[in-house]
Amino acid sequence: MNDVQRDRILRKLETLADDRLYQVLDYIEFLESKYAARSPVPAGIFQRFAEGVEDTMRTGRVSAATIGETMNYLSKAMGVLSGAVAAGKSVANDVVTAATRPPTPVRPPGAAPTAPVQPPPAASEPPTQPTQMGEIPL
Repeated sequence: MNDVQRDRILRKLETLADDRLYQVLDYIEFLESKYAARSPVPAGIFQRFAEGVEDTMRTGRVSAATIGETMNYLSKAMGVLSGAVAAGKSVANDVVTAATRPPTPVRPPGAAPTAPVQPPPAASEPPTQPTQMGEIPL
């Protein structure tokens, strides 16, 4: 769907009452079941839950206004839960990173820091001599 078409459809939908929007949704789902050229994008777990709640309320003949209010509250709750999930993933990643990092040696309090150990030069390489400024090493 191109952007112009999407915007046109959204403009038309914004003029309809909630109960008419559910009729449009039913018709779209009917068309999708008959003529869909490709599979729909799978919804996330929170979205599937919200759609299930909405469908259950519609089946129970709850008014469109009540469903709309409920879905607004549910949408806000989903936003909060999504943030909590993101924070939990971040903490889990930090824990995994810390657990897979090699341990650092612990110095006793008051001990002088140790210099890093340099590996000895390879046997085939002659030791390098410090040069003065302007001299070229041989």
